[in-house]
Amino acid sequence: MRLFLDEIEQATPAGIAAALGRLISSGRLAPGERLPTVRDLAGLLGVSPATVSHAWQALSSAGLIVSRGRSGTFVREQATRWLPARTQSLAGHVSDARIDLSRGTPDPLLLPALGPALSRVSQRAMTPSYQALPVIPELLTVLAGSWPYRCESITVVDGALDAVSRSLEQVARFGDRVIVEDPGFPPFFDLLDQMGIERLPVAVDAEGIVPAAFQAALSLSPAAVILQPRAHNPTGASMTADRAAELARLLAASPRAGQTVVIEDDHSGAISTSPDVSLGKWLPERVLHVRSYSKSHGPDLRIAALGGPAALVDRIVARRMLGPGWTSRMLQTILHELLTDGASMAQVNEGGCPHRVRSAPRPRRRHQRVGAGGRRTRRHRAARGVGHPRGRWQPVSRIGAAGGVHPRDRRGADGRRGGGCPRDRGGGWGLTGVSDGGLRGHRSQKRTSCAIQSLHSHFFLISGCGLRGRGRQGRGACWA
Repeated sequence: MRLFLDEIEQATPAGIAAALGRLISSGRLAPGERLPTVRDLAGLLGVSPATVSHAWQALSSAGLIVSRGRSGTFVREQATRWLPARTQSLAGHVSDARIDLSRGTPDPLLLPALGPALSRVSQRAMTPSYQALPVIPELLTVLAGSWPYRCESITVVDGALDAVSRSLEQVARFGDRVIVEDPGFPPFFDLLDQMGIERLPVAVDAEGIVPAAFQAALSLSPAAVILQPRAHNPTGASMTADRAAELARLLAASPRAGQTVVIEDDHSGAISTSPDVSLGKWLPERVLHVRSYSKSHGPDLRIAALGGPAALVDRIVARRMLGPGWTSRMLQTILHELLTDGASMAQVNEGGCPHRVRSAPRPRRRHQRVGAGGRRTRRHRAARGVGHPRGRWQPVSRIGAAGGVHPRDRRGADGRRGGGCPRDRGGGWGLTGVSDGGLRGHRSQKRTSCAIQSLHSHFFLISGCGLRGRGRQGRGACWA
């Protein structure tokens, strides 16, 4: 502890964080070394635990330390310089929660089995020619038939971020401006920073980008717009058709945005419960629409489709021919099989139904016990699905730093039935406060577990966005 006293010159959150940063960078605190508890260091420095906690949060966001729950806080054991800045905070989070939704990785149990699809793949990794069409015809037909609007050209790339990155390379240059959602997906910000592009943040509400903010940003002549049409990360909002039409009208009418291209990232794809909406319905010549298959069919497939005007898509394909060339046709064959096989399609649809959360049957009268003051007991509330003794379901859009927001279940705020469907509110459901064993012994364990697995594929939150859920087991036990 003497080491900390000698190094910390100012007992403020910034001063404590800076001092520990120096200790870590100089090697005086070794990788994997356990740090003192918040209370111990606060007592040593004569400050409140909240002061040390703020310093710990800053160090964690910088990727220097990692929390391991009750085991304590440790200096990160391995360097993550290969990770983009805003992604390092995600890599630094280690939770002892039973289910951690913070990383957005789908539950393996909800992904379609690859066995049947693998049997369709050729036994040899051959291609007819290095100059052959980069997309196999049968997959191209399926993609075109499911696209939200009629577009000139569709190609296949190595994931949604690859599609967004290659799209930006064709429409934006160093020093250009690009409209982004606020709040938005952190890797987009890392990407724009590396490309030397100025971000123009615009506000987002329950229906997508706010039109007034969008119109103001268009006056600054942006080169592109990056938006998430549905299952917006981190708010969960989905753009309505009316909002998309309004944004398209504003873009078409703006005299300062005549060359602006819209890049849409439909990262949730088939598992999203919201309609597939695109500005391409009104402006097909100015929209590049990206559809990822990572959440629905498997992150390690690293495959996404990119569609838009032939002039732009052809340039993207030509640039890829000087790099990876094409996305493996073996992977394309697997994806085609998954998109057309009945069993695989049923499994994806099953994993994409969050309404299991609300499917619990009503309790029998014998469970409707009334406690002191005329209130129903916790046993009855758990049976109704309103809450669980160790956690509660909450709309993702309503989980804030204050936490503890009780969701409307079958009755709305006015007392009438029909609190609404998550997709109607532009949000998802999350179970906060469920630690290891939190569902053990509960008579609805199986149903609740299935609901969690369903949500695991859809509604997730990037750490550091200020929307952590808090339950009765403590902060961040399970993020939604």
